[in-house]
Amino acid sequence: MRATVTGDFGRDFLVELADNTPFTCVRKGKKQDVTCGDEVEISITSPGNGRIDEVHPRRNVLFRTDAFREKTLAANIDQAVIIVAPRPTFSETFLSLCLVACDAAGIAPIIMLNKKDLPEFEEAKISLKKFEDIGYTVLPMSAKIDIEPLRPHLAGKTTLLVGQSGMGKSRTVNHLVMRDVAKEGIFSEALDAGKHTTTYTRLYRLGASTSIIDSPGLQSFGLFHLSDDDIAYAMPEFRPYIGTCKYSNCIHLREPGCAVIAAAEAKKIHRSRLAFYQALIEQQHELRVTNPEWKR
Repeated sequence: MRATVTGDFGRDFLVELADNTPFTCVRKGKKQDVTCGDEVEISITSPGNGRIDEVHPRRNVLFRTDAFREKTLAANIDQAVIIVAPRPTFSETFLSLCLVACDAAGIAPIIMLNKKDLPEFEEAKISLKKFEDIGYTVLPMSAKIDIEPLRPHLAGKTTLLVGQSGMGKSRTVNHLVMRDVAKEGIFSEALDAGKHTTTYTRLYRLGASTSIIDSPGLQSFGLFHLSDDDIAYAMPEFRPYIGTCKYSNCIHLREPGCAVIAAAEAKKIHRSRLAFYQALIEQQHELRVTNPEWKR
């Protein structure tokens, strides 16, 4: 029987048949290759319980990696909404890593700037202008006051919600689903950080063709699975210059005749974006030297 994975609890999975009948399933064998959004074949083993026998090919998958492990976030998604907020202070590096991961996976990203009611909001909005200039959609709103501006962007799509802890993701989910399905956390002024509240990944249906996937709050987003070329091409403003450098093997660090560096010097690429890219590439190289056994 074909089903959709709607809950990833580690070793147990919640799946739904086409008629929305739910089953709690385990994966056949020792494979850990199932994630929220997967289309799977299941066998019923007892009332309300089943076994996942097969995972159908995915049209895309979003995952993060560090030098030691890989963590799949969701599969078969149309877009990702990356939630940021002025308080606690969001990490621009984290946002950029998420955007690279989405672009590399062929998943359209939307940047949702939450907490419009805070006095720091306008400053945060200004800091995101360079992302708008690149072509990313930035949606200013307040999930606390009015969730409706987000709904048109979700219609007819399966959307992954992702963000650092404390950005208001759980409140966004609760207001979209119109019931308390995600525990809302508290914010520490002293630490300028939020607290993890979501501990597993869940898919919620908002309509016949509209779904959201709530993922646990993250504090890091590794891209160890991507090559240097993958990362460069996943930065949209770099693409017009890729392949036009003096040397064909240029990775845009310090090479003479680099078209990407020249574009940054001419202010066609924001210097902070080039600095982010260069720091990421150097970090990737260091990890590969210290972990040569890791295979992409």
